[in-house]
Amino acid sequence: MPVPPPCNTDRPHRLAIYDMDKTITRRATYNYFLWHMMWATAPWRLVLTPAIGVALLFYGLSIWDRSRLKSFSQSVLIGRHVRPETIARHLESHADLVLGRNVYPEARARIEAERGQGFTLILATASYRLYVEAIAAKLGFDHVIATELETDEAGRIRSRILGENCYDYAKLARVQLWMEGAGLARGDCFIRGYSDHYSDAPLLGFADEGYAVNAHKKLAKLAGERGWRVIDWRQ
Repeated sequence: MPVPPPCNTDRPHRLAIYDMDKTITRRATYNYFLWHMMWATAPWRLVLTPAIGVALLFYGLSIWDRSRLKSFSQSVLIGRHVRPETIARHLESHADLVLGRNVYPEARARIEAERGQGFTLILATASYRLYVEAIAAKLGFDHVIATELETDEAGRIRSRILGENCYDYAKLARVQLWMEGAGLARGDCFIRGYSDHYSDAPLLGFADEGYAVNAHKKLAKLAGERGWRVIDWRQ
């Protein structure tokens, strides 16, 4: 199984920053999370699911953006306001399903190899921190940068994104903000970045070594132009 190249650097900090969906995982995780929680907490919501088909149509016609689609789907499948304890008791079982069925073995091996090389492992994803943290912990990540959800005055989780979706340039901005908070100057860090999607071009360009992983056509073309390395774990 291929391992990361040796990291010969005089910089004091090594960071490996991974996207999650379709980079580490074979399939996107958000819808599976919603369905898992629906069956675990409120299976009666199955009768509401035709509304998601309408929402997907609105998204396909560019009437709704990605954030609104995600929020609406969450409100349909698990509710507009959910107590954290209702979700919390099912997060571990969901993470176990993801690791058991949906993670590339090559990704897990590379993560472990980089840990051995002294990298700090960071999962930076547009998926929600609400469920990503349990997955990241089981994979051995040190930090999570993810999309956040609002809470109401009673502390219930709302089906509404707090701030920006952790996506595209917003993801890079969140990474830079995290580095600033951790006291890490860019010049002191050697960074590897991994993603499957063109939207992470800002992050891959920010890295010293960019890796286009399981890349779709647009990202693969850009990787050739920018000199990013290409890895395909789908074979």
